[in-house]
Amino acid sequence: MRFVVENYGESGLARRFGVTRYPAVFVDDVLVATPSDFGFYGRGQNEEGGRYAPLRSAGAHERFRKDLARMIDLLLAGRKDEARSAVAPSRSAQVGALPAFDLVGLDGRPVSRKDLAGRVVLVEFWATWCPPCRGTLAWLGELQKRHAGDLVVLAIAVESEEKDVRLIEAEMGLPLRWAVGTPEVARAFGDVSAVPTLLVFDRAGRAAGAFYGAPPRLHEAAEESVAAAGGGR
Repeated sequence: MRFVVENYGESGLARRFGVTRYPAVFVDDVLVATPSDFGFYGRGQNEEGGRYAPLRSAGAHERFRKDLARMIDLLLAGRKDEARSAVAPSRSAQVGALPAFDLVGLDGRPVSRKDLAGRVVLVEFWATWCPPCRGTLAWLGELQKRHAGDLVVLAIAVESEEKDVRLIEAEMGLPLRWAVGTPEVARAFGDVSAVPTLLVFDRAGRAAGAFYGAPPRLHEAAEESVAAAGGGR
């Protein structure tokens, strides 16, 4: 067993999981903790949010030590699948329906559950510092074009400065509903601990799919969820 420190901007593991801010902790290739777990959002720390926040408290340090020790024990015992399940978002953390929320889009229009009613909704949580998010956003833009009128893609930027979000919006020129989120909005949608996180809701607002990170089959699996939710008619 060895301890490795990587530059977060050059880490292959960080790029693979869409986590390129710090601190993030991996045991082997299992993502154990993300910046939001420590209460970090954007350039500052939210003392109320995250599993290990407030970071300066003894209780948070003890929770982190116990969780990390458990992951190490599981992986040393060859129980990697169990370790992944232990740190993956639990079903109880995944919302069963489109939650109530209120945002103002970059275009100045309000965005809420009521505004999206009657259509299949894809909510993409992304960040300006996340390389895999660019590819996912580009694909979602094409998906929106193919199914205009049947679905709406809401791209919510987290841990990002609004000026940087606007630059990417202008650069990519995609027909998405763009907005800057808050930790409270991210928590309303369940366990959003990594980006990209893509959530699919059907026309009745029921949860129809949840995808974390950028696995190889993301596009194919997400399009299957969209079709099943009624977004491909």
